[in-house]
Amino acid sequence: MIAVLIAGLLAGYGIAMPVGAVATYLVALTARTSLRIGVFAALGIATADGLYALIAVTGGSTITPLIQSVLPPLRWASASVLIMLALWSGVTAICQFRRQQTATHTDKTPLTAFRAYIGLLAITMMNPLTVIYFVALVLGNNIATAATHMEQAVFVFAAFAASASWQLLLASGGALLGRTLAGSRGRLITTMISSSLITALAIHLVISPS
Repeated sequence: MIAVLIAGLLAGYGIAMPVGAVATYLVALTARTSLRIGVFAALGIATADGLYALIAVTGGSTITPLIQSVLPPLRWASASVLIMLALWSGVTAICQFRRQQTATHTDKTPLTAFRAYIGLLAITMMNPLTVIYFVALVLGNNIATAATHMEQAVFVFAAFAASASWQLLLASGGALLGRTLAGSRGRLITTMISSSLITALAIHLVISPS
């Protein structure tokens, strides 16, 4: 059981720690809203990782070929959503800066914690490479075949917990960044940098051969 727990934790950190477009968006979102919004957004990402881990242990070897067959359009869809988010963030930041809004007023955006959770969950679920990653680990460790149902549940929970802890750390960093750059100019610069990085990562998603 301990070995399965460690395998799940390592799997969760392995998929969560590489900083990509979603992680960049999480930090920028928390910086311009609030820690509460960031926490729910982080949990949305972790939930997606947990769901993909669950899919992997309950039949990932069967689902993976189906996912691979639709991988190109999913890559384009994911990249399109990320680019739209980057553009929306940039335009919103510019409009707020021009209106000379304060940081306090900026935090009163209509974005709710629930919408942040659902939005980041949906964005993360659009990355089919996650389930392929988990399937490789699950099959390599015989978790899908040799493990008991309890051990499979421990693996899924550990993967979710590891991903959640990392995403919450990123959200905390975003909240700290938001407090440090409390001025409208500082937030504008931060948002434009993050939007540019998200766009670059989204483009890399569709041109990368892997």
